[in-house]
Amino acid sequence: MLSDEKARCRLVNDAGSSPTAEPVHLTRVAKIELVATAAALLFNNGQTTERVVLSAERLGHALGTPLRLHPHWGELALQIGGTPFSEMIPAMPLGVDMRKVLTVTTVVDHVCDGTLAHEEANAALTAAGRLPPVSTLRFTVFATLGGIALGVIFGALDMASLLLIALAAATGALVRRWLARLGHNPFVQPLCAAAVAGVVGAIDARFNLSQAHSLVALCPCMLLVPGPHILNGAIDLARARVTLGIARLVYASLIVLMICIGLLAALAAGGTTVPADTTLSVVPFAADVLAAGMAVAAFGTFFAMPLRLMPFAIIVGMIAHSARWALIVFGGAHVTIATLVASLVIGIIVTPVADRLRLPFAALAFSAVVPMMPGYFLFHATGALVALVSVGSNAPASLLASVVANGATAFLIILAMTVGLILPRMLYEYFLPAGRRATSVH
Repeated sequence: MLSDEKARCRLVNDAGSSPTAEPVHLTRVAKIELVATAAALLFNNGQTTERVVLSAERLGHALGTPLRLHPHWGELALQIGGTPFSEMIPAMPLGVDMRKVLTVTTVVDHVCDGTLAHEEANAALTAAGRLPPVSTLRFTVFATLGGIALGVIFGALDMASLLLIALAAATGALVRRWLARLGHNPFVQPLCAAAVAGVVGAIDARFNLSQAHSLVALCPCMLLVPGPHILNGAIDLARARVTLGIARLVYASLIVLMICIGLLAALAAGGTTVPADTTLSVVPFAADVLAAGMAVAAFGTFFAMPLRLMPFAIIVGMIAHSARWALIVFGGAHVTIATLVASLVIGIIVTPVADRLRLPFAALAFSAVVPMMPGYFLFHATGALVALVSVGSNAPASLLASVVANGATAFLIILAMTVGLILPRMLYEYFLPAGRRATSVH
């Protein structure tokens, strides 16, 4: 991994700035606009709300304009110190692009350290906002690998199942990129990609092509689950930002709903559905851990994580998955407890590293933990619920039990992931010396 200073200089230079420029004086309005641009970029691209607030307030202090940032869904309110007025900034946290987050936090660092001229910071932030997404080829390749990895983790070890999962994941990735060029509706892409997975799953079930029919349909859909939005919403609730947390979770829930609609509609058209039972297979340790590393790389690609950070996130994810596997296999622990411990491992490792190297906590932690998102249980709960409604009053009690058990498991896994990530971070911030706490904003 590159050193802190080398890494930050590289990113700022990529954005078109010089880290050694002489500072210039900005007007009060220009300073507010600089803070507003940085805050909006961070907020819109998946940074945790707490880091957005601290970064904006730290930048305002460095510019000599004390302010408070109040985040809301759809806008950010900058309250200027010493005045009763607020600047309202349109902002919608719909995306996840950790390359933009890292570039913006690098610019903030240089401005606060006095090594980047304020006028050049504006140019660097503008360039950061224009950074392109990962290439379609890389996106598709890692979507394919991610689908295969999730298939292995959940027990699809036969070649036919893995090939069909790869086909569905790759086709879904291409469909998502094609739709992204046509418009920016955040719900159409997961709906159509899930429908593609459902079609492949239905064909597999109709012609009995593999040994893991349900996983052929489910694994590509697990790639679509909006893990960062769910985690950000849960973390906002944990930090008492109730309104914003609920808004984030509602947005994430709508995406999950679109995935379920696309998946179940395509399966129903093929005369099949998601089975209600959730029998998890235990895969060999090496296969599980290697697949976890591959899944981390896939989600890191979806989140546009810089390649130089990928090895660290992969290693952390593999260590956490090792702990999860050992607890389930040797300790007999429930998947929720194993996920809690694995998330704690991620939080404990990532927190000091992100602080020491001034890296965005979300960029590292989310990529490592998102492969454990409970998409498998969410889809089974949805399938059981649809079956329950279809059968009506004559439905067996096992269907209702499946809905409750799978739904509760999914909820508890999300809760475990949130606690596991945020607890080490909050404890670290609490015990961090006051002098360092002021600059620990990543």
